[in-house]
Amino acid sequence: MKPMLPTYKSDPPLGEPWSYEVKYDGFRGILTIGESHTELLSRNNKQLLPNFPEIQRYADSIRPMLDGYLPVKLDGELTWLVNPCKSDFMHLQWRGRLGNSEAIENASYDSPAIFLAFDLIEYKGQNLLNTAYSERKKLLKEFIRIPGMPESPDPSDSACIQYIPAFRDFHALMDMVILYDGEGIVAKHGASLWEAGRRTQEWIKVKNWRTVSCFITGLNTVNGYFSLGVYRGSDIISVGQVKNGLPSHERDILEQVIKSNAAGSDGASLFIHPSICVSVHFLHSYDESELREPKFHKILVEAQPSQCTWEAFIEGQFTFPENLKMTSPDKPIWNTDNGCTITKIEYLQYLRDISSWMLPGLYNKALTTIRYPHGLMSEERFYQKNAPEYTPSFVDTFKEGDISYILCNDIQSLLWLGNQLAIEFHAPFLSAGKNMPDEIVLDLDPPSSASFPLAVKAAAAIKGFLDSISISGVLKTSGNKGLQIHIPIPADTYSWSDTRLFTDFLADYLLNAFPDDFTIERMKKNRHGKLYLDFVQHGEGKTIIVPYSARGNSFAGAATPLYWEELENEIAIEDFTIRNAAKRVRSQGCPFRHYEEYRANQPFQEVISFLNKHKK
Repeated sequence: MKPMLPTYKSDPPLGEPWSYEVKYDGFRGILTIGESHTELLSRNNKQLLPNFPEIQRYADSIRPMLDGYLPVKLDGELTWLVNPCKSDFMHLQWRGRLGNSEAIENASYDSPAIFLAFDLIEYKGQNLLNTAYSERKKLLKEFIRIPGMPESPDPSDSACIQYIPAFRDFHALMDMVILYDGEGIVAKHGASLWEAGRRTQEWIKVKNWRTVSCFITGLNTVNGYFSLGVYRGSDIISVGQVKNGLPSHERDILEQVIKSNAAGSDGASLFIHPSICVSVHFLHSYDESELREPKFHKILVEAQPSQCTWEAFIEGQFTFPENLKMTSPDKPIWNTDNGCTITKIEYLQYLRDISSWMLPGLYNKALTTIRYPHGLMSEERFYQKNAPEYTPSFVDTFKEGDISYILCNDIQSLLWLGNQLAIEFHAPFLSAGKNMPDEIVLDLDPPSSASFPLAVKAAAAIKGFLDSISISGVLKTSGNKGLQIHIPIPADTYSWSDTRLFTDFLADYLLNAFPDDFTIERMKKNRHGKLYLDFVQHGEGKTIIVPYSARGNSFAGAATPLYWEELENEIAIEDFTIRNAAKRVRSQGCPFRHYEEYRANQPFQEVISFLNKHKK
């Protein structure tokens, strides 16, 4: 069955009969769940389940709850969610090209795709093709609720089938799409029927275009594509090709100018020196230099090629809501040890890309940030706990004593803080308003980054100990020179003295087992090259760097979650930066994704009872 397709328009239809859904950049598919089988077909009738077995597993897991409702046929988009409004098409393509069965299986667990259902074309075995969209949407939501699937896209949820909701306010939804760097919106008429294979005027897609300025470097006379470039210093950098978007008469003139002024040819293509500037719309870029779905916007008659720079190209890739009032986007924040410059807008894009995995560690925690108002090249920095007077109303706060703490509970707050050049995000071990910790964090602090193997040795020893008592923990780099282990415990259950009992016992165990390697000596001069077990850092009033936070150091380190197996490799702390943290999540998933499951199943009470019984 060929899917029904939307028609592209630059302006949305507005008014009573129209509803609006977020448009995701994924694989369009029809998902059938029957009494004993599951099938996911692409728009080209390709079987997708062999490369995405997680969808099969999830459908199998909910089938017992769907007795009397099957078969169903869902229309939707297979995605890899970056955030609630954005899918990573490149990662999905990579998944779709995997041919090794072991690699497919590993990817399906480490970095699962999610099928986002937006329509229902068969329900309880009844064909709904002649049922109005508004009614199909109601029935789809009814179906989604039966097994408790998420009613809005959530990349942190383990459900591999989720629901795309409809909204009535186009402009409010577009603001959200821009905030999350999404692809766009599909407007749907409430009375529209589902017509297989038809491109309909009753579904209208509106895209969240980015725009960049570049110059033309050549024309392929065979396929009609124009090559594009920008200057990076004195070098010309290719940024892709574009074909469509210009009126036919402008295109004819452009082709003639290139043919008349060609500086060379390789047979198929003509090349020209930088002279013709154009602005180009696109959805996003691959690896910062290849445009997805480019189309001409206009010819820039007054522009000079020297204005088409790599820096402006990078800045043009990212759009942010106006209410965040982004300032100095091209300001250099890091000049790293390996000669890489990271600008403010690149840092903000990192925060946006990693937000779905960073925000859980910040949620409802009284925040302390370290701000670098002039970037890392300046020595000026300061700690900030108190929310400044200019804090916008959308940022939550919590009053404790004389301090009004910021609660970084959503992506808007995260980006606002990033715009203030809050580089490091530190959070306490308990939620705002609580007096008992909900996690224990063990800080393994070697004397230098060169002594990082000591942190690896300590982490491996702690892992062995935790396994012996059936306690689960999650490992991460500190982002500076050491490692940290997060152990979730039930909230509102254990006192600081309980957790101190545990950390003291663990410290004693490690000191007795490895007296030549580890120490609890607080004075650096007395540590004599040993790794400091900074378990005192876990305490009331203390904070820890949150997962995925950047660090104010010379290699743009990020507090990067690791899998325990990675300790078996030769890893270096400098390998984990804001340049690759989000890419790691795409390819390997997030080691914290089971954190709440660990919390619910920890036998921590047995451990504390034993320690209380045997304490000295």
